[in-house]
Amino acid sequence: MKKIAQIILENDNGEFLLYLRDGKPGIPFPYHWDLIGGHVEEGETPEEALIREVKEEIDFDLKDYSFFKEYLCLEGDAYPNIKYIYSGRIALPIEEIPLLEGERLQFFTKEEIPDVKFANILKRIMLDYIESR
Repeated sequence: MKKIAQIILENDNGEFLLYLRDGKPGIPFPYHWDLIGGHVEEGETPEEALIREVKEEIDFDLKDYSFFKEYLCLEGDAYPNIKYIYSGRIALPIEEIPLLEGERLQFFTKEEIPDVKFANILKRIMLDYIESR
């Protein structure tokens, strides 16, 4: 089963950083909001994949992060997978965060999250995270 490592990045205002997936052919969930992160490659731990993916997607050297929860995703995604969800802080303004994959970045407040058009099961994950705090 495929493994995915993603992170809920929060700024000092309590807003969550998401990126808008692009509409390239073959991309699942085009123009849906997503967390930073991606696939765990062969021989990688979820933590190693997370650090690599954050660097590849927003050129950010992730140092401080915490494991939040593991989700078994058997439906509602492009294929069955296990999602390893982490949380962390990002203290940069949006204009100083380069997006290297996807359409654009945006910070969302916890009040906005229920109305966001998320990819796969990420809305449930985000709401779980917000409720847990």
